[in-house]
Amino acid sequence: MKKEFNYKLILRLQGSLLLVESVLLLLSAFVSFFYREPDGLYFLLSAAVALVLGFLGIFVGREAAPGIGKREGSVVVTSTWVLFTLVGLLPFWLSGNIVSFTDAFFETISGFTTTGASIVRDVELMPHGMLFWRSLTHWIGGLGIIVISMALLPIFGFSSVQIYSAESTGPSKEKLHPKFSGTAKRLLAIYIFLTLAAALLLYLAGMSVFDAVCHAFSTIGTGGFSTKNASIGHWNSSVIDIVVIVFMILAAINFRLYYFLFVGKFHKVFRNEELHYYLIILLVFTLVITATLLDFSALSWQSFADSFRNSLFTVSSLLSTTGFYSVDYSSWDPLASILLLSLMLIGGSAGSTAGGIRIIRVLLVFKYCYYEFKRMIHPKAIFPVKYCGEVVRDEIITRVLAYVLLYCILVLIGSLVLTLSGLGFEEAVSSMIACIGDVGPGLGKLGPIETYADIPVFSKWFLAFVMLVGRLDLFTALVIFTPVFWRK
Repeated sequence: MKKEFNYKLILRLQGSLLLVESVLLLLSAFVSFFYREPDGLYFLLSAAVALVLGFLGIFVGREAAPGIGKREGSVVVTSTWVLFTLVGLLPFWLSGNIVSFTDAFFETISGFTTTGASIVRDVELMPHGMLFWRSLTHWIGGLGIIVISMALLPIFGFSSVQIYSAESTGPSKEKLHPKFSGTAKRLLAIYIFLTLAAALLLYLAGMSVFDAVCHAFSTIGTGGFSTKNASIGHWNSSVIDIVVIVFMILAAINFRLYYFLFVGKFHKVFRNEELHYYLIILLVFTLVITATLLDFSALSWQSFADSFRNSLFTVSSLLSTTGFYSVDYSSWDPLASILLLSLMLIGGSAGSTAGGIRIIRVLLVFKYCYYEFKRMIHPKAIFPVKYCGEVVRDEIITRVLAYVLLYCILVLIGSLVLTLSGLGFEEAVSSMIACIGDVGPGLGKLGPIETYADIPVFSKWFLAFVMLVGRLDLFTALVIFTPVFWRK
């Protein structure tokens, strides 16, 4: 029999996390005041709301029983994204920068889930503080609101085992430290280091300090919000393109590998199969798409270099699910469009800030199918699925197969729902794939140079839910809607 649901502990934990958001809102207020913009007052008001709700949650849950189970962990993780979004949209909505509550919610949850699907038609009209907060939501959500906050939870006396299990991505959760909070601190340190490195190199490449910081947030968080309408294409700089490409690729690699690299466990890095296939997919898709862009009747070194750079940028952006763009790839050859949709589905590595199905799951499914063919030929032989030289347990394979099947079913059902709501076929399919994979831009009228501003209100709320489900790896979010979850 299941234990009584620990509501008070959830309220106390949510209150603690809202205090973290209030500090981040104050940081955005500082940016507004630095640029002498009046919007800082709206950030102060939003921070006050987060502060009051935070202390209220801590007060109500002050006598909560210790210990948190899987049910509480799932509820905390899912509800935190919603709460952070409801508070985080206040600066946009109250200031009038985004008039509609629906649009403010869509933009904010798109930021926190690192989707980057925007309803803002002209971002260059937005004040600095709003642009900073918009990019900061990517950074907060990139590594995960919960994982980032886990480093602080011991201050409030919380055990973070179940929260980490619910939040972290991928079929397995390897610890870097005996304590989960220790794992979170190491991941956060790596995250901060990559962000600072990206900001510095973008500044040296030609961006202003403000633009460099905002794009570092979006790049390492694999979000895609930009301070410019033309995204990275605004600068028309090969150097900036290369810097962004490098950090998009790095952000989609399992962060644990950076830790192993740092402590000298090089064999864990160089023998990692997911990393091998990630780089292979990156290179192969880039070369194929480059070939579709070339005019072989007037081929030159310059045309090849430009096509290769544009292809590499786009492939890196969509495989890492960042969503930046340097050119309008929605106008490319149909073959290129199919390949780009495939990249959106695959996504980056588990344990990274990228979305999508993730390469390790795709790899395990292909291995399982390959060994099924071998079993048909040799029915008495045993062919265990191996990953990095170790046998993968049957329950993990089952979980991966269920995940991929559910992912594909949701894409099909979601595309149908969006078509019925008024979107065209290309827009419905690509936006569903882009939002459940937290990529952002789709194809057609929802391509990289367009926005989601004109889609129906129902579609916006539906896609907002899809973003949340995709960010939480499907099961964590959807299990809450099953009756068995709430039974005692």
